[in-house]
Amino acid sequence: MEQDVFRLHYEATQARVEEALREQIGRMGRYADLREAMEYSLMAGGKRIRPVLVLESCRMCGGDPETALPFACAVEMIHTYSLIHDDLPAMDDDELRRGRPTNHMVYGEATAILAGDGLLTAAFQALTQADLTAQQRVDAVACLSLAAGPEGMVGGQAMDMAGEGRSLTRSELEQLQSLKTGALIAAAAELGCIAAGGSPEQREAVRRYAQCLGRAFQVQDDILDVTSTDEELGKPTGSDREKEKNTFVSLLGLERSRELVEELTAQAVAALDGFSSRDFLVWLANTLAQRTK
Repeated sequence: MEQDVFRLHYEATQARVEEALREQIGRMGRYADLREAMEYSLMAGGKRIRPVLVLESCRMCGGDPETALPFACAVEMIHTYSLIHDDLPAMDDDELRRGRPTNHMVYGEATAILAGDGLLTAAFQALTQADLTAQQRVDAVACLSLAAGPEGMVGGQAMDMAGEGRSLTRSELEQLQSLKTGALIAAAAELGCIAAGGSPEQREAVRRYAQCLGRAFQVQDDILDVTSTDEELGKPTGSDREKEKNTFVSLLGLERSRELVEELTAQAVAALDGFSSRDFLVWLANTLAQRTK
């Protein structure tokens, strides 16, 4: 019964995120087909893990999740822009995302690049709209810009591209994924804590939780790329191997990778020991570790 309660809460939170994202995109002007292209990818669904993390971290740290909605939207805009650009022919050259043609397949490469640029910059505009103190908004800008930029997600993507066709060590792969995937997930949890007015100790704890969660999420992604089907994932499977990308499965093997997901999930849960209302985020970590798509 408890699992059903958490699942329903997750679905309700996803729905609130969808509503807020639609409001954000609805405020934007229509210039050629730019807004349509932005909306095509932003409203394509997905797990909405990052914005949910923002809202639930805020709740766990004693804040009102409604005040954190602009932060949640900002994180999802950044994530969506990164997917649009990752799919481009010059990057991963993918034609399918979430079961639909990728942005550039529908709107062309130029518009897809601009759609990503638009979402990236609109994300920081969204941060300024939060009904919070000026210091909280500044802290949010600092947090998200660090996680999304060359010291975070963009740096990780550069490492990923540079690593194609050659074998990385485990430490190199862990650094790559901590930047490319983990940095934005960690920022999402930290943004929720910022919105709640959390202490430095709380920010460190939720960051540690999300870093482990992000690493486990990426390892599970690598596992699904070799064990799932195109229909289950909504994108081509086996593409990492075809492009000679470094993955935890190629480095450690399937069974060790599965063990690593369990270890990282346990570390994520342990990071929340100091919080009394941590149950949902514990459930989320365990659920993501067992996902099949």
